[in-house]
Amino acid sequence: MSTLTTPTSTSLSFFSSSIFFTNPKIPKLPSPSKPLTFPPKPSSHSLSVACKAATLPLLSFSGDKIGEAQLDLRAAPSDTARAVVHRAIITDLQNKRRGTASTLTRAEVRGGGRKPYPQKKTGRARRGSNRTPLRPGGGVIFGPKPRDWSIKINRKEKRLAISTAMASAAVNTFVVEDFAEEFQGKPRTKEFIAAMKRWGLDPTEKAMFLMMEVPENVVLSSRNIGTVKILTPRTLNLFDILNADKVVLTPATVDYLNQRYGVNYQGDDDDEEEEEEEEEEVEYEDEGVAEEGEEEGPETNTEDSSDVVN
Repeated sequence: MSTLTTPTSTSLSFFSSSIFFTNPKIPKLPSPSKPLTFPPKPSSHSLSVACKAATLPLLSFSGDKIGEAQLDLRAAPSDTARAVVHRAIITDLQNKRRGTASTLTRAEVRGGGRKPYPQKKTGRARRGSNRTPLRPGGGVIFGPKPRDWSIKINRKEKRLAISTAMASAAVNTFVVEDFAEEFQGKPRTKEFIAAMKRWGLDPTEKAMFLMMEVPENVVLSSRNIGTVKILTPRTLNLFDILNADKVVLTPATVDYLNQRYGVNYQGDDDDEEEEEEEEEEVEYEDEGVAEEGEEEGPETNTEDSSDVVN
C-alpha cells in the first residue's frame, strides 16, 4: 500500500523564518557621516510678540518740526504678522455683514399650482409648474437665505493685530500738536485743507486722524473731505489703519497707544470697556422701551368718559 507524502513547503512561515527570532542576524547599516538634526519644537505660546519702536516727527499747527515722539508698540514677528492681521481684518469685515439676503425657492414663489399643459400629445417638453427654476419668474436653486456670518477672534489676537498694523504704518505716520483750539471759531473746510498742506498731506490721499476727543468744529471742517477719516480710541479699527495712506496722531493719542498697545500693558482696561458696553446696551434698551411706550400712547379710561357724558 502506497503512502502519501506531503511536499515540504518552500514558502515563508511565521515559525520557520529567522527574521522573527529574538536575535536575528540583521546586517548593521553604516552610520551617517553627519548627525541627524531635527527641527526645533514650536513654542508653547500661541502668539509670539516682539517690541517695535519708532521715532515720529512732531509738527506744529504751522507745519514746523518742534520735536519728536516715541511710538513703542507690541508687534507680531515677521513670519506671523501677515496671518494675524489677515485673520483680524477678515473677522471685522465678516462681522459687518447683516446676512439678510433672501431668495424664494419654487415652494415659496406665489402661483404655479396648475399644470401648464397636458403631459403628452403637445410635442413640448413635459412641465408640471410655471414656477420651476428653469423658467423666468420661478424659484431660485440654492439661493441665499438669512444667516449669521459673525465669527469670533481672541481678544489678545485682535489687539496684537491692531498694534502690528499701527507699528507697520509708522513709516507714514507723524504727530501734530493739538489743533482743536485753532478751529474754535466758524468751521471752514478751506482752513483745514490749508493745514493739511502745511503738514505735507495731499488732500487726494487717504488720511486717518486719531484724536482723543474730536471737537464739533473739527468734524464740520473735515466732513466734506472724502479722503479724511477722523477716529477716536473708541472707533479705532483695523480696516481704517490699513486703508489709510497717511496716519496723523496727537501727543495724547501717542501716549494712549503706548499705554494700550505697548509692552507694559496689563489688560486692566478690558473689564472697564466691557462694563461700559453693557451700560450702553442697557441704555439703548431703556430708550427703545420708552419709545415704544410713547408710540402706544396713554390708555384712555372708557368708564370715566361715559360717566362724564351721562
